[in-house]
Amino acid sequence: MNNWKQTSIGEFIDFNPSESIKKDEIARKIPMDKLGIFQRKINGSEYSKYSAGPKFRNGDTLVAKITPCLENGKTAYVDILEENEVAFGSSEFIVLRENKNSDSKFIYYLARSPLFREKAISCMEGTTGRKRVNEGALKRQEILVPRLIKDQQKIADVLSALDCKIELNNKINIELEQMAKTLYDYWFVQFDFPDVNGKPYKSSGGEMVYNGVLKREIPKGWGVENLFQISNVQYGFSFSTEFFNETSNGVPIIRIRDILNNSISNYSNQENIDNKYIINKGDILVGMDGNFHINYWSKDNCYLNQRVVMIKETLLPNIYTRYQIEPYIQLREKSVSRTTVGHLSDKDLKAINVIFPSEDILSKIKPIFNSCLQKIISNKVENEELVKLQDWLLPMLMNGQINII
Repeated sequence: MNNWKQTSIGEFIDFNPSESIKKDEIARKIPMDKLGIFQRKINGSEYSKYSAGPKFRNGDTLVAKITPCLENGKTAYVDILEENEVAFGSSEFIVLRENKNSDSKFIYYLARSPLFREKAISCMEGTTGRKRVNEGALKRQEILVPRLIKDQQKIADVLSALDCKIELNNKINIELEQMAKTLYDYWFVQFDFPDVNGKPYKSSGGEMVYNGVLKREIPKGWGVENLFQISNVQYGFSFSTEFFNETSNGVPIIRIRDILNNSISNYSNQENIDNKYIINKGDILVGMDGNFHINYWSKDNCYLNQRVVMIKETLLPNIYTRYQIEPYIQLREKSVSRTTVGHLSDKDLKAINVIFPSEDILSKIKPIFNSCLQKIISNKVENEELVKLQDWLLPMLMNGQINII
């Protein structure tokens, strides 16, 4: 450990560096909700009149200083600005910047590590639910860091390589979903799938017939089926909360809050649960309370909790099914009063009808959509493994247990 030194956080990192944005000047703003959970990339920005708030540039690190955002890991590396652009953000950010002793990317990974976060949490003050980090106290905390900036960069490079691969997979998935949606819109909304001559069907005069169920025209030879006829729809099991735990004891239980991030937050050791409640990769999950979240699941052998509905593929590819049902679910969500919690009912779901393409078109689109979903799921699974590896490496690299210097 001769290559490491003990120093105060305030000596190693510059806090809230001085930058200039004039009052009422329109500038880029990054609100708290643009920071993900233990995610390096910032999820977008907006433009707003500057009145107050910390200012920053590319290369700075943003750390939430308020509970529960700090505990939840809201920490990001700024790299979305133009050269020499100064932006501002939430007043609940601490801005960390490199100085002569430190490297900017090492600072980011340090700030994301349990080592830093535990010290920051220990410096929180205020009433329960609204605690904030006392920045002066945090600056006085002692940490162990590599003496040389080049050694800090070596550590940051290892962790950054994992983040780059995660971000690439996320980008590929966004592009795959955009491609699938574009194809879906062209073939199944505009009905310009290739006709027998390879020309766009509807635009080339393909025959359309009125469908009384949908109350609109669809291509001749196509049909309309109820959601429950073209897929296996399963409602969740009413698990007893007395068997819930967060220590991987039993089987993973998927609740509404887990849908968007494909996360597992609870387990249950309750016995004799029917296999019909098992969720596998590629199944569609829909939340039935509050926000009706919808997503493809990326793990096998999880169990479906109550108020979550699972749609398993049978006759139509799940990408197609999702795009067919999503407008109905979104419309139902919007129809709920803002003053009440929305509920998606069995009656709502049984009222959903989907267009059933001709066998010829279905045989062409099914392998495309299934290949696309398979790749999306594969990238999600790989990212989960990369996150586990990074979570294992991060604390050990930051305290010198693994030596790459």
